[in-house]
Amino acid sequence: MGVYLVSVDAQEWFDDSEDGRGELAAALNERLRERGLPAYESVPAAAEFRHGSGTQFEEKLIPPMDGFSALCAAHLTPEQQDEFCGWSVLVPFSLDEEIWLEVGDGYTDNAMAAGAPQVLALAERLAAAIELPAEVPEMCDNLDLTFWFREGEAEALAAKRPGPWSEDLDAAFYVALYLRAAQHSIRRGCPIVWS
Repeated sequence: MGVYLVSVDAQEWFDDSEDGRGELAAALNERLRERGLPAYESVPAAAEFRHGSGTQFEEKLIPPMDGFSALCAAHLTPEQQDEFCGWSVLVPFSLDEEIWLEVGDGYTDNAMAAGAPQVLALAERLAAAIELPAEVPEMCDNLDLTFWFREGEAEALAAKRPGPWSEDLDAAFYVALYLRAAQHSIRRGCPIVWS
């Protein structure tokens, strides 16, 4: 149990059943049309789940977020913080501003969609600020990032090569999480949601 950040394939995205995201997809498309933008219909089909394949995204939120929140406050404007931390669904295309949807997502009454390119730019700013190391896993399809930070690899690297990133490994985890989620959304062309 717990909260996960996961990619969504076409079958789940357009599924109108209770377990699907069809209501969210329909609400987003309606708001996109209102803005004169094309509907988001090109969600990729499910791919075979293989460790390290980069076809799916799945990470679990475990560490406390206090340090991450302080890091965001130090490097982002309040408006940027709202966009960066407040989304319910991340879409793989640019949005000039976030889109509020009158659809609940299990955590809030109204879901907020943000563009992955905008979130990626902010994540890259935070990653640069803490000098996030290149060793952080890029493919996050089987809790790779979660395990890297929780099972000792991050601590081992921090002991060998300390830096701003190693001063708060929980904050570094969340920077990496948002960075990799945005990269995955753009690379695969898929939405990312909280589950």
